[in-house]
Order: sequence, then C-alpha cells, then structure tokens
Amino acid sequence: MLRFPPLSLYIHIPWCVEKCPYCDFNSHALKGAIPEDDYINELIKDLDSDIARFNLKQRKLHTIFIGGGTPSLLSVSALTRLLAQVLQRFEHDTDIEITLEANPGTVEAEKFIGFFNGGISRLSIGVQSFASDKLIKLGRIHDSQQAKNAATLAQSSGVKSFNLDIMHGLPNQNIENALDDLNTAIALQPSHLSWYQLTIEPNTIFYSKPPTLPVDDTLWQIQDQGNALLEAAGYQQYEISAFCQPGFQCQHNINYWQFGDYLGIGCGAHGKITDVQANKIYRTVKVKHPKGYLDISRPHLDHLNTVTSEELPFEYMMNRLRLFTPFSEQDYQQATGLSISDIATPLTQAQDKQLLVNNGAQWQVTHQGHRYLNDLLTLFL
Repeated sequence: MLRFPPLSLYIHIPWCVEKCPYCDFNSHALKGAIPEDDYINELIKDLDSDIARFNLKQRKLHTIFIGGGTPSLLSVSALTRLLAQVLQRFEHDTDIEITLEANPGTVEAEKFIGFFNGGISRLSIGVQSFASDKLIKLGRIHDSQQAKNAATLAQSSGVKSFNLDIMHGLPNQNIENALDDLNTAIALQPSHLSWYQLTIEPNTIFYSKPPTLPVDDTLWQIQDQGNALLEAAGYQQYEISAFCQPGFQCQHNINYWQFGDYLGIGCGAHGKITDVQANKIYRTVKVKHPKGYLDISRPHLDHLNTVTSEELPFEYMMNRLRLFTPFSEQDYQQATGLSISDIATPLTQAQDKQLLVNNGAQWQVTHQGHRYLNDLLTLFL
C-alpha cells in the first residue's frame, strides 16, 4: 500500500545575470528588470491549481526550496510576499526549513539579512571554485573574495544553516587545485557542503565546445582525498555529493532522495505527488519559458504523467541509492506500493556484484556501489 510521504515545495526563479557554460538548468539571462509582481502572482496561481488538482489542503508542508536561475536576484520585499502567500496555504512547523539559492556577488550577498527576516532559514551559495582562472572558465560573475564575503555574511545573517556549492574535476584542474578549493571552503565553516564533480551535459556550451577535463585516475584521487579531508574536518557524508556538520543535513533534498512528494511551481518546475486513494504517483512539469509561463491565457501545467509500475523501481532507486543510509523492504513498499519481491533479481545481481549488501532487514549501498552508481541503477531498468 502507498502511504503519504512528506510534502515539500520547490519554487523556480528562472532568471540569472549570465548563462554559465556548464549549466543545463532552466535559466534565462536577464535582459531587463525581473517582472517580480507578475511572476509572483503567477506562482501563487500555479500553487493554488496544484493544491486543488491533488487535494492538498490537509497535507502538512515539510520544506521549501527556492532555486533557479539566481533566486537571490529577487528583492527582499518580493521574496517576503511570496513566502507569506505560500505559508498561509499550508500547515507547517514554525521552524520549517526554507532554502534560498544565492549568488556570491556583492549585491545579492548584502541582502542576506533581509532574506532571513523575510523567512529564509537556510542559504545555498553557488561558489563552485575559489580559483580566479577556474571561475572565469566556468563563466561565473563573482571573484574569490566576493565568495568569501558572501560566506561571512551568511554566517552572520541569522540563518540556521548555509551551504557552499563547490565543484571539482574542473577544466585543467589538478589534485592540488581541487583540494585548495575544498580547504578554503572548510575554513569558512559552512554547516553544509555540496561537493560534486563537473559533468558535461547536453544543451550546454561546454557540450558543444568541450573543455579539457582531468583524466579518470585524477578524478578518483580528487574524490578520495577530498572525502578524507572533509571527514577529518568533521563533515559527515550522507549522500553522494552532500556533506554536513552533525545535524545539518538538507531536509528538502533528503525528502527527494527518500522518494518523498514535492510540488514544483515556476518555469519548467517538476513535481511528484502521491495519490493514496487512487494508488497512483503523478509527475508534473510546468511551462518552461518565462514568456509562456506569464501568459495568463494558458495554464501553467505543461505535462501530467502517471508513473507506471514498470517505471517505479528505477524511479525509487535513482533517488534512494544516493543516500548513505540503508533502506528496508517496508520503505520500498510504502513509497512505491510494490512488493520488494518484484525486484528480487536485480537486488541479487547487485549483491553478487558487491554493489549492495543485505543484513537481513535492510539493503545498503557499498562504497563500490556509490562509486559505480550508474552501473548499479541500470540493473533496475
């Protein structure tokens, strides 16, 4: 039987100052002022439509994440109005985790206290690197000092937690460069670090004009030495690319990875909602381009699909196997409505390949399973 998992909300702000050459997110370079009032009005209409569509009035809101694009380009007043409108529509804890992605540029960073006063409890700052040559290659508009200043401002803004995004495997990067970035980030004392490898995605500038990236052997050494460095500094790895000081896991992302529910509002936002009565799981995709999303003559919903029983095992594992905590038979059955016996064959194959281990009650991804996660996931297709 399906059960209602925690419900989160993702809000997409599609504008940024410039499009980075590695970015495959739905972001659009700003060509003037952000139409804040109009966009927030449409976000609330979008949310109300989803609440009615999926009968969500009685469900408690677990977390909120505002991503993009560069959401910190919004004014403090606009963000405050948006959050007030959202929160009045749901039951929620008084200390609900509300994350805002932010650009380290000075203008956005100076607004951190205002964002905190408006309801933000967690900041996620897209640093990517502290090396000037790497920032230029990545198309970032900030410099190393601005990134450090943003971290300092976040620390003193009043938010309960802040994250720094750091990339490794950058163009022409060696092990020393990568660990220098990590050491600089650690010295700024963020409660959370997202440390992940640059991947070249389709529909990006890097895909059409690939840069020279480190060879696989260097990448493995960067990862192994970086993980050891983070552990020595007191950071716990709880997901493939997520590290935190004890008690500072990102609850919003954990809900994704545990196959929880989430509404997605805003340009191109994706959602996943469980309907226990109908015994179905739905996926939503909203209109992608800002012009279309702001067109009051068309609905915000672009696609609504039911996840089939054939798709569910892979959908669940694609998320759940990123975590470093084990999952049980009951976890799988409650999240998918399926019996774990239906995937007995791929589970056995994964165990034989030493990608998963079973202790009788739970399944756990091995170190090798996380290193070769794509190979593990293909077993469930």
